[in-house]
Amino acid sequence: QAQLVESGGGLVQPGGSLRLSCAASGSIFNIYAMGWYRQAPGKQRELVAGITSGGSTNYADSVKGRFTISRDNAKNTVYLQMNSLKPEDTAVYYCNADVGTIMHRRGYWGQGTQVTVSS
Repeated sequence: QAQLVESGGGLVQPGGSLRLSCAASGSIFNIYAMGWYRQAPGKQRELVAGITSGGSTNYADSVKGRFTISRDNAKNTVYLQMNSLKPEDTAVYYCNADVGTIMHRRGYWGQGTQVTVSS
């Protein structure tokens, strides 16, 4: 089994920055793709950014040029640097990882962290 724990959310003014972190722990053999999703009230969960084990990245059009995803494989951690935040970025942000353990390989979700962009 594995667990994902997010941190770094909070309240920030428009134009501000936040950095989210997501650390994986447990009986991990390997972590493949990792990503960040978000869900705003009344909306479906959407992919924000993803990163492969080799470091290739992809972003939602709405965050390109403002958000940067990165990972530290030695720490089993993925980060999301969010700059130039807008009110429409307000959502619960979830970490997702494709994790291989001794028993199996499957996707895991974190518990979510609230990001609120407001003046």
